[in-house]
Amino acid sequence: MIWFDGEFVANDAPEAPLTTHAMHYGTAVFEGIRSYATADGGAAVFRLPEHMERMRKGAELFGIDFDVERASAATVATLRANGHRDAYIRPLTWMGTGTIGLDVDPLSQHLMIATMAKVVHLGGARTRLTVSPWKRNPATSLPALKLSGAYVNSILAKREAKQRGFDEALFTDDKGYVVECTGANVFMVKNGAVTSVEHRDALPGITRDTMIALSGAQSREVTLHELLDADEVFVCGTAAEATPIAVLDRREFGDNPVTRELSAQYARVVRGEDPRYRAWLTPV
Repeated sequence: MIWFDGEFVANDAPEAPLTTHAMHYGTAVFEGIRSYATADGGAAVFRLPEHMERMRKGAELFGIDFDVERASAATVATLRANGHRDAYIRPLTWMGTGTIGLDVDPLSQHLMIATMAKVVHLGGARTRLTVSPWKRNPATSLPALKLSGAYVNSILAKREAKQRGFDEALFTDDKGYVVECTGANVFMVKNGAVTSVEHRDALPGITRDTMIALSGAQSREVTLHELLDADEVFVCGTAAEATPIAVLDRREFGDNPVTRELSAQYARVVRGEDPRYRAWLTPV
């Protein structure tokens, strides 16, 4: 079941008219959120308030009236309705019908929440990464938020990378600094020290923020040369969690002990096994 504008509808229900503005122009905002089965036999959504607040900021740009508390309650209700514990959650708010012009003020506004008991992106598996010939949308043109239309950039990069036999694409800027991957932030490990890639064009990831808190990572700009010289590279995101990089173009990485330990620590946190971080969990 999908929660749609206050009611539950079937997953395959045809609810969006063909003149939906978001279908034509990408005028929508989404989030990727996870819930996890917890050690006490229940389930919890990880960092739900932070995800919904970021979504509110994106919705505000389109003039969408986004109620964080309503969307959060709908998320929990959808998980319960579907009986999901370990699940990927996709909230989407979008501009509907009223005009097919570029003025969004006359348009209807909609919200849906879907939950899926499956992994949708990387999911922790060792990954083959390549530098993309495409550049990331600059934050001076599109803000680093989860605006649906902006992700055409990621789709083009991912498709090109897979055509060349890789799993994922890495964006760099014109000066050779690392930005992010198509749907994940980048970290590196050198001599045991963890560094989080910082770039103004990159999404300020909530999982990135979590990994910085867990690892004590320094956050700074990183060149592609530094990344290639690292002992370990991993990427992180809601769906990716902590995904070790096996190959970056011709550079092969061996064992990933620091990434492995961080991944295990992250798993304990999201499943409520570490009492220090239980405030990050919203019970279902």
